[in-house]
Amino acid sequence: MQVCLHLGAHRCATSSFQEYLRQNAAELEGNGIGVWGPRHTRKGLFHGVLPVPSFHSKKAQAKRAQGRLRMKLDSHRARGIQQLLISDENVIGSARANLYQAELYGDVGDRMTRFFAAFDGAITSIALNIRSLEAYWASVISCAVARGISVPQASHLQRLAEARRSWRDVITDIACAMPEVEIKVLPFETFGGRPETQLSLLTGKETPKTHARVRLNSALRLEDLRRHMAPMAARDLPAGEGRWRPFASGQTALLRENYADDLMWLVAGADGLAQLVQDPEHKVAGVNLPQTDKTRGTPDDKQDRRLAGSG
Repeated sequence: MQVCLHLGAHRCATSSFQEYLRQNAAELEGNGIGVWGPRHTRKGLFHGVLPVPSFHSKKAQAKRAQGRLRMKLDSHRARGIQQLLISDENVIGSARANLYQAELYGDVGDRMTRFFAAFDGAITSIALNIRSLEAYWASVISCAVARGISVPQASHLQRLAEARRSWRDVITDIACAMPEVEIKVLPFETFGGRPETQLSLLTGKETPKTHARVRLNSALRLEDLRRHMAPMAARDLPAGEGRWRPFASGQTALLRENYADDLMWLVAGADGLAQLVQDPEHKVAGVNLPQTDKTRGTPDDKQDRRLAGSG
């Protein structure tokens, strides 16, 4: 049984993708594809993979988690599941921790090492969604503020813009923690609104189109944020309506440049650590470019052609 661990990340249409999987779970299982979403993984399934305060030692917790996962995987194999997709963005950390630390999943290496051991070699591939950094952080900030976090000060926004850690570092940490596991990277800008295409590329099978346009947990617009916040706190929001863009132009340029560097690294092969998944509907030029007429108009000199005047 092939096991794909879909890591999100947060604010990359992950909840919408998981809802698509949940709504189509019965049909997918009939096609040999099993699904574990947050409703499965957050009910104690991963308990002990990451140690928690307990009477049991960290080693004992990890061993119990490994046994629990092995039993669950064996039951799916017995049911004829050929491919299992596990999707939970909290495996790699939390968006709120990223915001507090002004760092992109700083402890992902340690977390993935523990999950790699817990699955005992069962994971065959990793799927990671990435997003342009200025849009990622803007979405994280908007959701955090909607949940009661104070509006970030200018100094904190500058820290986010100047942070050296990017998606390349996250991917490298995952690759080091999970050697020999294939890592597929799917940009939000390409696959964010197309869960059926994303699933097809991860499984190699045709996937259902139903429930493919469900949108969950979108970042609130400024006018909606004001209604969710206390009047005193809402005063710290900028004026206007529409999407909240908290970064100044220079900060935005810096974040976009970092993301462009990440994409260039992925396109160049990512040092053999990961594969950038391409849009199957985007046709690229082949080895031999099509021949086109390099002259303007038609070669028929006898044709009477008149240009419209400027009027």
